[in-house]
Formats: sequence, C-alpha cells, structure tokens
Amino acid sequence: MSKQFLKFNSVTFGYENSINDIFSDVSFQLTNGWTGLIGANGSGKTTLLKLASGLIKCGSGSIEFPLNVYYNEQRTDEPPNNFEELLQSYDNRSLRLINELDIKPDWLNRWGTLSHGERKRAQIACALVSNPELLAIDEPTNHLDEKAKEMIYNSLKSFRGIGLIVSHDRDLLENLCGQFLFVESSGVDFRHGKLSEVLSQRKSENEFSLKQLDLKKLEINKLEKEYQRRSAIVDKSKNKMSKKKIDRNDRDAKGKIDLARLTGKDAIGGRLKTIMKSRVENAKTELQNIDVRREFKTGIMLSGSFSHRNYLLNLEAGTLQLSTDKILSYDNLIITPTDRIALTGENGSGKSSLIRHILKSINAEPENITYIPQEISVEETKAVLSEIRNLSNEQLGKLLIIVSRLGSDAKRILDTEIPSPGETRKLLLGLGITKNPHIIIMDEPTNHMDIVSIECLEDALQNVSCALLLVSHDRIFLDRVTQINWKIIHSGKNLELLT
Repeated sequence: MSKQFLKFNSVTFGYENSINDIFSDVSFQLTNGWTGLIGANGSGKTTLLKLASGLIKCGSGSIEFPLNVYYNEQRTDEPPNNFEELLQSYDNRSLRLINELDIKPDWLNRWGTLSHGERKRAQIACALVSNPELLAIDEPTNHLDEKAKEMIYNSLKSFRGIGLIVSHDRDLLENLCGQFLFVESSGVDFRHGKLSEVLSQRKSENEFSLKQLDLKKLEINKLEKEYQRRSAIVDKSKNKMSKKKIDRNDRDAKGKIDLARLTGKDAIGGRLKTIMKSRVENAKTELQNIDVRREFKTGIMLSGSFSHRNYLLNLEAGTLQLSTDKILSYDNLIITPTDRIALTGENGSGKSSLIRHILKSINAEPENITYIPQEISVEETKAVLSEIRNLSNEQLGKLLIIVSRLGSDAKRILDTEIPSPGETRKLLLGLGITKNPHIIIMDEPTNHMDIVSIECLEDALQNVSCALLLVSHDRIFLDRVTQINWKIIHSGKNLELLT
C-alpha cells in the first residue's frame, strides 16, 4: 500500500566530492497540502526535492514516500516525457489543463522556438496530469508574466496530494502554502502558517537570540575579569606562602606561613578561583547553545566604469523574424552609455530573440559586455566553472566575495558538482563585474534567485555607472533600477517594439 506521507528519518546527505554534508540528521514528516521550501541559493533546496522524490539516495537515515511521485525540475531544456501523451489525450483532466494553461497543439514540434514561460506552462501541465501522490516542483513561476502566473497558481491550487515547492515568488508562496521548511546550513526548520507569519516569527526569534547573545557576551566578559582578579589574588597569596625568599633563620615568618596553611586561607582563595573558572566555562557553553541564524554581509558596489563612446547601440529600424508566422518590427534603437532600459512584454513576444539580435550590434569590446542569458545549460555551467578554476587567486577571491555579498555561502558553491541556476547566475555576474562592463544585459535577472539575493542585486544595479538593458516580469525590480521602458506589444498578427 502506498504511503500517504513523506517522512525524513535522521537523513544525512553529501555529494561525493563535497567536503561537508549538505544535510545532517534531518527529520520531518509532511502530509497532504503545499509546503514551501525557503533558503538561500545553494542551501540545498533542489537537493532536498530530489531526495524527497527518490531521485538521489541519502547517505544515512531513511526516507519514506508514496509510490506515485513526480519531480518537476527548474530547467526547461527538453520537453517533459509525457508531453506527447498529454497533447493526444481527450480526458477531462487533460483538456482542462490544456485549456487552463493555454497550451497549443504544435508546441512539442517547435519546443526549441518556445519561450521559457511557454515551456514552463507545459511542464506544469505534464506534472499535474499524472495526478501524483507527491509533487515536487522547482521554481514554477520563473519566466512567467502576470497572466501566466495566475494560470499556474490556479492549477497548483487544485492539487490535493503532498506538494513541495521551491519558489522566490512571495505572492505564490503566501497564497498557496500553509507550512514551510527553511533550509539552512544548520539544518531544516519546519514552520506552520502563512509565509508572512512565519517570516515575522523567525525574525522576532532571531532578534531575541541576538540580544541574548550580546547579554551573554557581556556576562562572560565580567566573569573573565573577575576570574583574572581572583587569579591575581591567588598568585599573590602563593607568593606570600612561599618560604623561598625567607631567611632560614627567620622562624617567626615561617611560623606565620605554616599557620596560614593550617587554617586554609590559601585553599579558600584557590577554591574561589576554580569556581569562577567553572562559571566562565559554563557561560561560554551557554553562548554556543544560543541559536542565531547566520546572516551574510550583503550589498556590493559594481564597477564604476562606463563607455566614452556616443552610443553603445545605434540600430537602424527593421524587422526580426521570430518564427514562420511571427515578425517583430522596431524603430531606430539607441542606447547611450548611461541608459537604464527595461524591456517588457508577454511570454513569447520575442524579448530574448531581440536581446540576442541587439548583442550583435553593441558598440563595445567583448570584454566590456556582461551578458547573462535567461537560462544557462548544464554544459554552459561547466564552462563557467572551468573558467573560474583558471582565475588567479586574487580574481577568485574577488568573485567569491561578490557571490557572498549576493547572499550565498561562497565556500559551498565550488563544493557542488553543478551549482544551482541561481548560483550560476551569481558566478556569471561576478565574472562580468571583473571585466569593468560598459553595459550589463540580463535576461530575467531575478529568475532562480532567492529574495535576499534579489534585494542585493537591486542595490548593486542602482549604483552602477554603466548602461543597463534588463528583461524582466518583476515590475518592482524594474521600477527600482531602470528609467526607460521598451515594450513589445501585439500589432495585428505581428509584434511591435514601442520605445
């Protein structure tokens, strides 16, 4: 009989080439309903999903889960295995999902031309149509515009099994999940409640712990001073009790020392010193037991370089063939060295295609262009790692500081076999910063990044001197870091870029 729960029993896991374990002695149990996984990039959220899905085995302990499990990964490189089956099905469940998520019958045959948002909708439909008892889903709203996000939310809300979801979308987590697993270097913290409630609770607890930490440090400081004072008294007493410097014929002085030893005055001082030493050691143990979550020092300043050319882009008006039946037209496109441009539009409107087209005409040396694409393949990730391993110690140190300032544990990144997509984006940004960029072009920069990382990236891009061209569906992010809006709209059967 299939189990109707997910249970981790003292689970420990570490990758073969890792120095430290990702998880150590983790235990929890989940039943029906959605559970959100929260944690910094690289903290192990995806690893936990794979453990829960049976895709990887734990090093020690055990994991109990239902028979029918579906893992929906972040990447959208390949169509899901059951996509063809979904498109050819005519049962009510399949037809409802195809309709709800606006899936077209030709998507399988032209997967390579689909936007990542369209691919993600197909992924979600294939996950739900299999009606799993346990659904583990990684970043379901990456690449999606507001309309598509609403489609995804409504579809996931109807799921009645055990749901595990990794997402940086606060609205989705707030409305979908009733409990959360916070994945941290110290382990897993399980909480019931809405996201806003548990975040506030954890913040209050950590603030209280920090106050307790400060008080305990003050106590230890006082105890250590008192211990040092008593040690000095005991040392002075020992010197007085010594007969070494007394004339051997001074019987009165020797008698007084013998009497003091007999009455135990020196022993009392020694006992008081021992007691104080014990109190110091106990206080230090209590200090170590105060649970305070590690918080990375965040905030980075990007390079202040910028181009001295009149234009970084001066592209004559033209058209771009997006597919056999879809054309994007645009007027003369200009980017000056200090422009901060947001490129927006619905999923499938050709934003990424336009970015790739623009890159061919940028008026800057390749080393002064920092481009981070929407998705980074496994092969590209390996190439990034190879480039990093060939950096000088100084360059590597700077890069890892940047990654750390973006809210991740820099030391853990290179321990993993393949960094998470969020970590890879941070590595690419770090490499780009070392080039003193004249323009930074990022396609969906907040995808795969945790909340802290997004806020750090906002702060960094607000202070940059070079030009920016950013594609995103995150309106708050764009409002904070850009000043010019390019928007792709439908114009009859085709598309038009408004600048």
